[in-house]
Amino acid sequence: MKLETLDISIFVIYIVGLLAVALWISRDEKSHEKNTEDYFLAGKSLPWWAIGASLIASNISAEQIIGMSGSGYAIGLAIASYEWMAAITLVIVGKYMLPIFLKNKIYTMPQYLEKRFDNKVKTTLALFWLAVYIFVNLTAVLWLGGLAIETVAGVDWFYGMVFLILFSMAYSLYGGLKAVAYTDIIQVVLLVFGGLFLTYLALDTVSGGLGVFEGAKVLTRELPEHFDMILSSDNEHYLSLPGISVLVGGLWVMNLSYWGFNQYIIQRALAAKNVKEAQKGIVFAAYIKLLMPIIVVLPGIAAVLIYPDLDISDHAYPSMMSLMPIGIKGLVFAALVAAIVSSLASMTNSISTIFTMDIYSKLVPNKTQTHYVKIGRIAVCASLFIALVVAEPFLGNFDQAFQYVQEFTGFFTPGIVVIFLLGMFWSKATSTGAFSAAIGSAIFSILFKIYMSHIAFMDRVSIVFILCLIVCIVVSLLNQEVQENNTVKLDEVSFSTETSFNVASLGVIICLVAFYVTWW
Repeated sequence: MKLETLDISIFVIYIVGLLAVALWISRDEKSHEKNTEDYFLAGKSLPWWAIGASLIASNISAEQIIGMSGSGYAIGLAIASYEWMAAITLVIVGKYMLPIFLKNKIYTMPQYLEKRFDNKVKTTLALFWLAVYIFVNLTAVLWLGGLAIETVAGVDWFYGMVFLILFSMAYSLYGGLKAVAYTDIIQVVLLVFGGLFLTYLALDTVSGGLGVFEGAKVLTRELPEHFDMILSSDNEHYLSLPGISVLVGGLWVMNLSYWGFNQYIIQRALAAKNVKEAQKGIVFAAYIKLLMPIIVVLPGIAAVLIYPDLDISDHAYPSMMSLMPIGIKGLVFAALVAAIVSSLASMTNSISTIFTMDIYSKLVPNKTQTHYVKIGRIAVCASLFIALVVAEPFLGNFDQAFQYVQEFTGFFTPGIVVIFLLGMFWSKATSTGAFSAAIGSAIFSILFKIYMSHIAFMDRVSIVFILCLIVCIVVSLLNQEVQENNTVKLDEVSFSTETSFNVASLGVIICLVAFYVTWW
């Protein structure tokens, strides 16, 4: 598929316009120099609508759009469990975890661990997150973005990745989180409506022009196995989505880690004006998550009938974009590229925040705010260069990049969730117990992967989570350390929320139940 001249013109206009908006938002008053709070937390001034939109824009990257659509092509609607379960996870995070983080006035997740435990736990987890963000998340987004540009525009994937890096640097290097968050609003609106339009075109195409509802009937009739929400044990993809475990097992651990303790996601909420704004933004994002399977997964399923001979399932979404009319195709492609760049910018901003505030500032203390902002910008450039170098060797042989990301982060996720949950809600958890859970998560996961590879990935996450929970509790009880604990105590945190938040959260739960009842 190639872009027409009109598509290319619209693409260029959109990209230039977005850069102009980002630079305008990033401007400073003449008398004010950007400090670390301005650069890494947008001056703690984000309103709820910017937080919600930026959460979604950071999430629906190439890894999410292209990768999940590819999984829809290969597996079916069952992959939507990641999205729908994420909605309820967001509500839990907004209700119980955000108040603790905001009360602690932190920049990063490792910073909370230092306040709750000690520097050893903080540094270990900071180094882990830096490695995962660079070699897994950032690399996957960059690689899939390059593939998308190659499929849609016919430009070689490597040059596509170089373009994404340069665009990302121009987009966020100066303005930091504020530039990313506010321009995300434009991208989310365009991506949601563009995605819904593509879903309409896909369903209309498979129905032979008879409309959306007839198209849905055709898909369920021709591809019934693609609409199994709970996969049976004889399904070839059972190891990726192991039946009922999706609802009651490891997916909860994965989602709590991603939405609750993931720096490049939760950083938006940390930049809120106050707790109420952060919670409103969280529940706004939860409602958008309910729409994502319709926007992303359904086109991937429809591609099975429209493009049945794709060599790589991750080509499903870019291939489906050929259904778009001239002009609209260029606009949606521009939004897709901008979303990829937004995710790159979000990840690199979080990488620079962790590196600067948790590693560098401890090694080189007492420098000026301007100096630390400069170091943050250097960290952005370095992380993008590393991701460019390792992208093809790491991901060139993977058919489903979304599953690649889940598999590798799953080695460490159980331990991280144990550390945070016990750290926040169990006063007897010690730094030695937390460190044991972190190390144990990697060791247990690798042993299960090598010697019990028949166990489904999500079941493995559940088992390792329970083992890490036991290890942390036992070690903590055996090693009741005398340590300075500066964290805010639970009785000092208010978990009360406005009626509007509770009502909106109930709406999310009702919608979630309705989706599963419909497709079970």
